[in-house]
Amino acid sequence: MKTVIASLFVLAPVLAFAQAPAQAPAAGAAKPAAAKPAAKPEAKPRLARSARKAVEENTPIDDDPGIQLSEADLAVARNVYVGDIPCELGAAVKITPTKREGFFLVSTRNHRFRMHPVESRTGAIRLEDPKRGAMWLQLGNKSMLMSQKLGQRLADECQSPQQVTYAEALKKNPLPSILDAPAPAASATPAEAAPGGGAAAPSTPAR
Repeated sequence: MKTVIASLFVLAPVLAFAQAPAQAPAAGAAKPAAAKPAAKPEAKPRLARSARKAVEENTPIDDDPGIQLSEADLAVARNVYVGDIPCELGAAVKITPTKREGFFLVSTRNHRFRMHPVESRTGAIRLEDPKRGAMWLQLGNKSMLMSQKLGQRLADECQSPQQVTYAEALKKNPLPSILDAPAPAASATPAEAAPGGGAAAPSTPAR
């Protein structure tokens, strides 16, 4: 019995320490650092419209070294009118030759294309940007910029100084329409029908 009581006296302080609440940290003691929240990715600054336009204008257009122009294509490229070309409704198209021969930078207010000549079924000068689905068609008296991808004309009735001059000449001397009937040919006289324009030789009766 005495042994049990002695054991209780020995274990009492240990049990009291185990059940005691954790002591608060002393005043002035450093507190454990709280976990920092994960950093949010920085949002890209929203550029003004004028700034976006400047960025787009200075972004180089990809070159496609796989496109090889023939001598006929290069000959067509030499006849492309370059510079600022005014169009209807106050629009304008700027055509600038690139460092690579036969290629042109064709730009408007909101669009920019890298074009090269392609074979035309009608004989007109035709430039295309196959990657962006755009086409520049240059006729004798006017040109147009077409986006086949959007299905609309981006600029129409565009005229370089050379085309203005040609258009004025057409007004004074219009070309005949393909719908006009050809003028009847004058009936040939026997003398004109003969070889060399001389009198027709009389036929020799068969024997």
